Amino acid sequence: MTPPYEADLVVAARTEEATGVVSLTLRHPEADPLPSWEPGAHVDLVLTDGLVRPYSLCGDPADRTAWTVAVLHEPRGRGGSAYVHEKLTAGAVVRVRGPRNHFPLHEAPGYRFVAGGIGITPILPMVAAAEAAGAEWSLLYGGRTRGSMAFLGQLSAYGAKVRVAPEDETGLLDLDGYLGPPDTDGDDTLVYCCGPGPLLDAVEARGAAHTERFRPTQDGPDGADATDHAFEVELRRSGRTLTVPPGRSILHTVREAGVEVLYSCAEGTCGTCETDIVEGAADHRDSVLSAQERAAGETLMICVSRCLGPRLVLDM
Repeated sequence: MTPPYEADLVVAARTEEATGVVSLTLRHPEADPLPSWEPGAHVDLVLTDGLVRPYSLCGDPADRTAWTVAVLHEPRGRGGSAYVHEKLTAGAVVRVRGPRNHFPLHEAPGYRFVAGGIGITPILPMVAAAEAAGAEWSLLYGGRTRGSMAFLGQLSAYGAKVRVAPEDETGLLDLDGYLGPPDTDGDDTLVYCCGPGPLLDAVEARGAAHTERFRPTQDGPDGADATDHAFEVELRRSGRTLTVPPGRSILHTVREAGVEVLYSCAEGTCGTCETDIVEGAADHRDSVLSAQERAAGETLMICVSRCLGPRLVLDM
């Protein structure tokens, strides 16, 4: 696969968007233009050695001078959000890699958007694109409290197309009232949702939807448990063959062998470690690939996915 763009960018601005949410405006120190991107894309922030986190781009895709991300402070997280909130002040420099897009906005005459909490970040440029295209669209946006919900001021410009539903005011999101019973929207209306797992599960249960997860659908950061079988993985370009034992991922196995590989979330949600399959059948355990992409068997996420048989050959 083509190596992604990677550069040290400067935090040109930092803004408090809501309680516990800050946005960072990132620019090239020499004012070089940044790669183009489309709604749904994310970038990786390389915060420290071994601490890499993906964040959705939520600015204007037409602005090649800056990238904007927004980060929720999660005190019980794995350290990424704490680093951003504590270290990345205005003027700080951070290594940034990307962009990648496993959550693209497909052209359609109509859209139903659903966002929960910080899940508004990839949805924000989507609603702007839908508005610019003249499509019929609406957004249902939920959060714990109004004060915890980012970008409300920006979204207010869309008027009644945006329904703001803080849980402490309105209760849980009324998905039945908004989306209707399962499969009632026609094929010409696309549903996009990003937010916490229970929200995504509820939206997906109502029929076809495009979703993006910030948390894995399967337990275990390594995507494997002690009952999984061992298998061989041949690294075609490296000329090496390694054994992936039960309880260890392909990612950890190749890194322990000294093979450099790009990765970020290590949970099967971001797509950074997507790798081409040369031979073999993958046991897909990610939250990125569609059913059609899994059936095609062309790539896998090495941070969580494994092998259905005794051997995989990967383009590494």
